[in-house]
Amino acid sequence: MLAFIAPGQGAQTPGMLTPWIADPQALELLKSWSNEIDLDLVTLGTTAEADEIKDTSNAQPLIVAAGLLGARALPDSRFAVVAGHSVGEITAAALAGVISEIDAMKLVRARGIEMAKAAALTPAGMAAVLGGDREVVLKAISDLGLVAANDNGAGQIVAAGDLDALAQLAPEGARVRTLAVAGAFHTSYMKSAVEPLRALASQIEVSDANCGVISNKDGAVVTNGREILDRIVAQISNPVRWDLCMATLAEHASGAVEVPPAGTLVGLLKRAVPIVETFALKSIEDATLAKEFVVRHQDEKN
Repeated sequence: MLAFIAPGQGAQTPGMLTPWIADPQALELLKSWSNEIDLDLVTLGTTAEADEIKDTSNAQPLIVAAGLLGARALPDSRFAVVAGHSVGEITAAALAGVISEIDAMKLVRARGIEMAKAAALTPAGMAAVLGGDREVVLKAISDLGLVAANDNGAGQIVAAGDLDALAQLAPEGARVRTLAVAGAFHTSYMKSAVEPLRALASQIEVSDANCGVISNKDGAVVTNGREILDRIVAQISNPVRWDLCMATLAEHASGAVEVPPAGTLVGLLKRAVPIVETFALKSIEDATLAKEFVVRHQDEKN
């Protein structure tokens, strides 16, 4: 059985939309999204520098746009489940038919803006902790008053919170790498972003999912459209349990395609649940091989 997975913030790279909009129809679609959300996704996705697309309010819409455009290169794919990491949950919700593509773009545009505002209120940051004993790492994070904001599995946990506390973080047997982000995402530092997003989400038309949607909250498979959207909004200020999402993926899929900007989640899956075959859809040139991968896994157990 097949899964589609969608990456989160930090996966963006300069020029990443260029190959996906070589087709005139795709370019027009991207322009229409840009007009609807008042953000020049064409420039951001083709010629903008790394610093400009690193900005939270730019990065998040860009990542969702990339995922949706990439998925269009694999039409008629029948996937059993979808999952997204952090902002990738919005991509996943659109792929599952819970919300329309344009509503996904409107939601992620507001999410990026509100999270950037929240990040500006109090200095905070994030750091990746690589390796080490899981319990030792989690205790070190907790002892400093920090939060395990992304529990990514495969020996990777992202701590978030006070900058001075992050500077002291040094769990035995682990490496700590400071992340170039503007705030402590998926923690209480983001609470001010939740209500504006909840208000917007309440106005968005939703449908029940046409496949299972694996939630960042707890790895549960959800199909109720309103619950999926409520969970996505709440996740802004709560930790991402990608480790649990991967465990669920292993139960429901034999193969997983990561939509653009692909690579990060495939790497985690290969280390954590190697029984799931993976495909990173990195460029339009990958589409032919990706289609073969899709057919193989659609046909395996369906």
